[in-house]
Amino acid sequence: MEEGDLSQVAEIERSIFTMPWSRQAFLGSLRLAHTLYMVAELKGRVVGYCGCYQLLEEAEITNVAVEEAFRGKGIAFRMLKVLMEAGERQGAFAYTLEVRASNQGAIHLYEKLGFQSFGIRKNFYEKPVEDAVIMWRHWQAVWETP
Repeated sequence: MEEGDLSQVAEIERSIFTMPWSRQAFLGSLRLAHTLYMVAELKGRVVGYCGCYQLLEEAEITNVAVEEAFRGKGIAFRMLKVLMEAGERQGAFAYTLEVRASNQGAIHLYEKLGFQSFGIRKNFYEKPVEDAVIMWRHWQAVWETP
């Protein structure tokens, strides 16, 4: 993701989420040294994006979105694979995220990528209020000794 992508990213964000990040929020995150963001483009048009914050060997996936007309084509799966591969090259081996409990499509996607449910954050989301499922990928490596 580059600064020039942010208008399209913010437009997708507004079309999907009830409490969307602003263009400025994305810009601020993009400028941080410990973040990594990706976009999926089709003929120069941003159709999806994802990003994470990395702290040492752990990364929190903060955003995943694909424009509705382009869903079901494997875009989110491929973006997240590229994002995590890039993060692993920078030393991240554990990934976490929160997802709406009702978003079974996203939960299934994350499970295909090796994430497992680890707990619930009660009333985490607003508009509408809903629990979040906390998911981890390779979380055992963080807390278990070999």
